[in-house]
Amino acid sequence: MCHLKNWSDRIVQALVDLVPVKAANITGVIDSSVRTYHCGTAGPSSELTCNADNVHLQQAIIQFNDQVSTSDAITAEAVSSTPVTQRSLSKKLECHLFNSLLGASSMADRARLLSVSASHAASWLSVTPSLALGLHLEPNELHASIRWWLGLDTSGGSLCPVCSQKALDPLGHHATTCTHGGDVVTRHNLLRDVVANLFRQAHMGVTLEAGYGLTHDNSRSRPADVLVTRWEKGFPAALDITVTSPLNPSILDESCSTAGAAAVAAESCKHVANDPKCFELGWTCVPLAVETYGNWGVEAQETFARLASLLATSHSVSKSKATADIYGRLNLTLTRSVARAILARGLRPK
Repeated sequence: MCHLKNWSDRIVQALVDLVPVKAANITGVIDSSVRTYHCGTAGPSSELTCNADNVHLQQAIIQFNDQVSTSDAITAEAVSSTPVTQRSLSKKLECHLFNSLLGASSMADRARLLSVSASHAASWLSVTPSLALGLHLEPNELHASIRWWLGLDTSGGSLCPVCSQKALDPLGHHATTCTHGGDVVTRHNLLRDVVANLFRQAHMGVTLEAGYGLTHDNSRSRPADVLVTRWEKGFPAALDITVTSPLNPSILDESCSTAGAAAVAAESCKHVANDPKCFELGWTCVPLAVETYGNWGVEAQETFARLASLLATSHSVSKSKATADIYGRLNLTLTRSVARAILARGLRPK
């Protein structure tokens, strides 16, 4: 099991060569100067005032302006008249760096970057590791997760050793979608169980894998991975979990330009497949679609927002804490499953 300190240390080590550390120093100098000027702060930074003679500030502004668009550029006169914060300056830097990275990336890398930067996608990194609660990563799983998350090469050989048919790609698309070896089914069932347990914690009645043979045509399909017996307007909700890859060639054109495109497409497919049977049964079809990098679809986010409210009420916690817990548990389960699939196909920790 990896303890929290190890997670932080290894992630920082993996990121250190990719993130320009100077950005924090640049925005820090500007922020410190502005605070000193507007608040009259005395002490070590008291010499950093907002005027043209402040060499430190001028150098920081020049470096800042070199890294942002013209519309985001600043001057010493501007920051002396209008207070700015390090957070606001850092956000501008990060946006510019992110857009520059997108522009210089391949289609697959753009799809990955848009997915990993989506809301809640990185929630697994904030989970406090707990072996007892099943919220943990083994060292090799953490290594594989970080490499995959950062877009580093995860291919362990020329061909997939599980199916022996497909070439392993550096970004791990095949490893996360290969239907041989049971990884896809195991991942689906683990996510299903987490969703069911979260609804049980909110004191909601649930049934797993519901719908088999209940319609007039005796259809064998199960539109509900998790059937919530009373949901919107008192009707049952058929929650159908699906994991999709934004790197799939059939959706790559959309997912490399629009965040969440793969999840939206997966939601639509689930409605086409499940709506007729759910309508006959009086259920509401609710697809819970998630991209392999942890970006959940719109309908999933709406469902989890309502679930967070129920959990917050029943456990006397804030809705934000309940929301973090939902996404943290789900995305850690998802990321661990992805790491295991990658490791099963040849990646060896250094």
